[in-house]
Amino acid sequence: MSTALAGLLSLSGWSLAQSQPQRAQQRTQTSSAIAAASSAAKPHTQQQAARFLWANATVYFLMTDRFLNANPRNDHAYGRQADGAALRSFMGGDLAGVTRKIKEGYFNALGVNAIWITPPVEQVHGATDEGSGRSYGFHGYWAKDFTRLDASLGSEQDLRELVDTAHKHGIRILLDVVMNHTGPATEKDALWPDSWIRLDPVCTYQDVPTTVACALVKGLPDLKTEVMKDTPLPPVLAEKWKAEGRYEQEVRELDTFFARTGLPRAPRYYLMKWHTDWVRRFGIDGFRADTVKHTEPELWKELKTLASEAHSDWKRSNPAKVYFDEPFYMTAEVYGYSLQQGQQFRMDGGSQINYFQYGFDSLINFGFKSDAKADYETLFSSYARQLHGPLKPYSVLNYISSHDDDQPFDPLRQQAISAGTRLLLSPGAAQIYYGDETARDLQVAHARGDAKLRSVMNWDELKKNRRVQHSHVQEILQHWQKLGRFRQQHPAIGAGQHQQLTAQPYTFSRILQQADWQDQVVIALDLPAAQPVSITVAPVFADGSRVKDSYTGHSAIVKDGKVSLPRAGIVALIAQDQ
Repeated sequence: MSTALAGLLSLSGWSLAQSQPQRAQQRTQTSSAIAAASSAAKPHTQQQAARFLWANATVYFLMTDRFLNANPRNDHAYGRQADGAALRSFMGGDLAGVTRKIKEGYFNALGVNAIWITPPVEQVHGATDEGSGRSYGFHGYWAKDFTRLDASLGSEQDLRELVDTAHKHGIRILLDVVMNHTGPATEKDALWPDSWIRLDPVCTYQDVPTTVACALVKGLPDLKTEVMKDTPLPPVLAEKWKAEGRYEQEVRELDTFFARTGLPRAPRYYLMKWHTDWVRRFGIDGFRADTVKHTEPELWKELKTLASEAHSDWKRSNPAKVYFDEPFYMTAEVYGYSLQQGQQFRMDGGSQINYFQYGFDSLINFGFKSDAKADYETLFSSYARQLHGPLKPYSVLNYISSHDDDQPFDPLRQQAISAGTRLLLSPGAAQIYYGDETARDLQVAHARGDAKLRSVMNWDELKKNRRVQHSHVQEILQHWQKLGRFRQQHPAIGAGQHQQLTAQPYTFSRILQQADWQDQVVIALDLPAAQPVSITVAPVFADGSRVKDSYTGHSAIVKDGKVSLPRAGIVALIAQDQ
């Protein structure tokens, strides 16, 4: 256990069972194993042209059940039926479907270097009506058992193959984790005991207590993560494990965990053990934390510490599978946070909390969907100032649409190409919600509530190249791919300093200077497609330099501070020609 968590626990009167010399020896062994693994690891199947930075990451967020059905045999696990309201039943997507698309190169072609999957843990078996019709836990946020993979998504071998395949393709895996609530009661699923959960009061968001010590919505069991005393296992979970023949094993693992850490057997620490097991067993690279502002802030710092140790344990145990040397990463859903708030999130009731100090490397930027409506220079320059000023050294995860945001940037997909330009070229990390790149429908007429945002991935539209609003699907995807691959190759786009070069055509530079390397690009937007164009590249590229426009593939020599392209695309992506 780390010194950081030891300090946190000592404030609460708890001590760690592991001695400082033992921990120092473990850290030394871990570092040696990781170093050896780095030299022995196989190369990625796609050549990595640039250093990876989370500040420039392109994260593909998919709802596993809605992405691709590769194994119809697991479609009706636990006797689930297709009797939910529109888009509220399980639709068949599975982990094997994600793996198939990784192998096909879909994500590499899009420049994706991280995939965020919805919680894969076993969901409630039955359905309930939360106000929008009969609904199942297809989304992953209604856990029944945090220790078991949901059979509708596949097997543990499927998860292992997904992570291993992603790593070989230069892609990290982010696991969505829920510390706030379990799944609701259904005709097939009983509630956990009062020692673990509460159903009321429902949150009123007047201050911190009425945002944290309450149920998010009526009927959703809120976990009592504030409880710090020993608490027995929920009987319903213990009986489930006994029926599955794994009660003794699970209890032994819990005994070992609590003996090693010296932590109390409190609900929050059971949850941390269960969540970090996925890291230790499968090599998960990071967490996306759900409903963060509805739990105690210090909880997340403790989780980060335990997850980081689990990550190191996995690397030490699997040296041949270690492809990345980054530390464990965490990003947070702090609902309502926007980049303009800097490091201080204004909590309900006016309290301010710096969530970056509680283990998070970035926060999801709920403001981007609105900020993206500004002109390019206003958007880009304001974001660069914040990221290199008040937010430094942290970052944000920008998005234009998401699974529970009913006000996306472009709900009718009328600006699918422009949306890609704004998202993928803005400072900060970028979150592509599945189907942003193919104009998947976000306004499904027959669905209600957030189900409208969760349609099945439109592979058929992509294959048939259907027209969506003003463009064909393949044209939209090709635009996103060109921007995404250029972004992946040039960390300066998300993490570099921004400077406008000319107003017409709008041209800017991004330069990232590190101690031992530099990355620099020039980008021009809204060009007259298919026509000759002259673009200012000074002072970034000197006269006589050979540069390449990755959008069209044209190379040219800089002359008089400019580069001339014989046939422009709508965007020019200019970097040194290698």
